[in-house]
Amino acid sequence: MAARKPSGKKKRLLAALKSNRRPPMWVILRTNRRVVTNPARRNWRRKRLKL
Repeated sequence: MAARKPSGKKKRLLAALKSNRRPPMWVILRTNRRVVTNPARRNWRRKRLKL
């Protein structure tokens, strides 16, 4: 990918990067481990982003 990206694409890539995290520990503790995984989790090799 090009080093110089349009600012709109850069913002969308950053939003995808931030959303690709596990749930915080306090959420897991508050729900008594009912919520452990993030269903929107994405792996960079398996799933491509549609930007």
